[in-house]
Amino acid sequence: MTPPVKTLDIICLGRSSVDLYGEQVGGRLEDMTSFAKYVGGCPTNISVGTARMGLKSALLSRVGDEHMGRFIRETLVREGVDVSHLRSDPDRLTALVILGIRDKETFPLIFYRENCADMALCADDVDEPFIASAKVVVVTGTHISTPGTCSATDAAITFARRNGTKVVLDIDYRPVLWGLTGKGLGENRFVESERVTETLKDILPLCDVIVGTEEEFHIAGGSTDTVEALRAIRKQTGAVLVLKLGADGCAVYTGDIPAKVEDGLVVPGFPVEVFNVLGAGDAFMSGLMRGYVAGAGWYECGQLANACGALVVSRHGCAPAIPSYAEALTFIREGSPEFSLRKDAALEQLHWSSTRTRRYDEVLAFAFDHRKQLHDMAEAESVGEDKIAEFKLLCLDAFNSVREKRNGRGLGILCDGRFGEDALAKASGTGAWIGRPIEFPGSRPLVFEGGHSVMATLREWPQEHCVKCLVFYHPDDTPGMLLEQDRQLRRLAAASRATSHELLMEVIPPASMPRDGATIAAAIDRIYKLGIYPDWWKLPPPLDDREWGNLARMIDSYDPNCRGILLLGLDAPEEEIAAAIAQSARHDICRGFAVGRTIFGDVARRWFARQIDDTTAIAEIAARYDRLIQVWAEARPTITERKEAIA
Repeated sequence: MTPPVKTLDIICLGRSSVDLYGEQVGGRLEDMTSFAKYVGGCPTNISVGTARMGLKSALLSRVGDEHMGRFIRETLVREGVDVSHLRSDPDRLTALVILGIRDKETFPLIFYRENCADMALCADDVDEPFIASAKVVVVTGTHISTPGTCSATDAAITFARRNGTKVVLDIDYRPVLWGLTGKGLGENRFVESERVTETLKDILPLCDVIVGTEEEFHIAGGSTDTVEALRAIRKQTGAVLVLKLGADGCAVYTGDIPAKVEDGLVVPGFPVEVFNVLGAGDAFMSGLMRGYVAGAGWYECGQLANACGALVVSRHGCAPAIPSYAEALTFIREGSPEFSLRKDAALEQLHWSSTRTRRYDEVLAFAFDHRKQLHDMAEAESVGEDKIAEFKLLCLDAFNSVREKRNGRGLGILCDGRFGEDALAKASGTGAWIGRPIEFPGSRPLVFEGGHSVMATLREWPQEHCVKCLVFYHPDDTPGMLLEQDRQLRRLAAASRATSHELLMEVIPPASMPRDGATIAAAIDRIYKLGIYPDWWKLPPPLDDREWGNLARMIDSYDPNCRGILLLGLDAPEEEIAAAIAQSARHDICRGFAVGRTIFGDVARRWFARQIDDTTAIAEIAARYDRLIQVWAEARPTITERKEAIA
């Protein structure tokens, strides 16, 4: 019989929940006042982690057919996880977990899992060809705790062994989920139970790799003496046993169990501050599986696993804290000058830039975030500000008509919350790229809209909104001007990162100051040296190809993961903008444009003056926007052509 084709590296089976993490650290869970929302559940976290490790991963589970279930599904899709066998249960809700960080030893959590969707997983949900398509299937202890979920696990193991798929068990012991503690003791990691030990015995002989902490091996082996527990397990299975030792790293046992734990293959851990242990084991498994699937030796597997675990214990959250493969390798190779890794700015920047989930090969944006310009137009025609908001809805209608025509790929908008609140609400959640300004129009030095606290302002914004900041910046500004602008930019960058919003920095030299081929590059260099790493740059058209080359080298030297440059318009005639787009499209660092008044300026004036109706305004705006997109499409080399040109 022909062996099945292995199109997947790993399938994770079991828990899938939403984690609500208390944001106040050091207090009681009773006193938490705000929570961050992440995907959660051991197998779900591992599916995300292995995807970040570069593996083709999939999740086999159930979520509710509701908002939280869709949140999990959409998050996994953005992470690159296969969700073809993630069922939406019409009758049950997605599981929730409330978590907190009390101190370095206490991490309270409450599981809301009564009749939840993932615990309804059953054998009928497990498809043999799907299991056969993977190199590894990861099963977890929680999903053998009830007859129904146990049947799903049994089916997956049976299909795996029949089709050459390796079986890995994460013991994942949570006594509360076996009904062994009160519901308020979710953080309790160990309760002796003959029932749990006997249940695990049925699975241990069928596994190729078994992973757990000392307490988890105690429950699997039926002894609180670690060596005795390991030896009891070895009598039942020839599986590789991977023992997690916390800060001390891990130990791997491929044969007989020695007299002492440390006589196994011990892979040292990384000395780091423990901020949050929750999720560290899932990160550990993600790194371990990357090495295992790649056929690496067990020392290398353990080292990668330990690095991933160390990075996660230093951060808030589980799945979002798991590193990318590049990040883990950098940490192994270079270490960190910080004992508290979350304070390592370079490492945190690499984490942010290498784990962003929204992917954009290009962004061709229609910018109608203008506030002062539209206010002046409306005032000139003696119409109220309500008409500005109405006009922005027309702009969105024009954008949507072009997006529908072009199948939405790479298109986006820049829109403000002052006059464009209704347009933003309609655009959010549609999949369009959305940029939103934060600066007070025309301010120099920079001032922000929304109040004194930039953090408080951004916390009210949907996470998909990219923060756009226009700063009139020149490297030859007076020391006082530079100092104040730099202070404001630092505030903004810190707030954007803390609220997980992407940042687009629009840099325009003041019209009163000279600009040459080095001006923009010098400004960017200074901003990077402030420790600010925008996800995007929005810049005026460079003067020539030489300036393009300088900008590309500058950005790549500081941040090779930067999304790129968007070309701005500045109300230039359409012919000039089209020529600039055609010239810019040839450069790989340019990823699109964000043009506004060139598209809508004349239309807005005539619409405010009641010279044209809504239908005409929409049609004219759409036509102008579409023409610029066409210029880009015709001038832009394909990705393959650009790579060949670079090579």
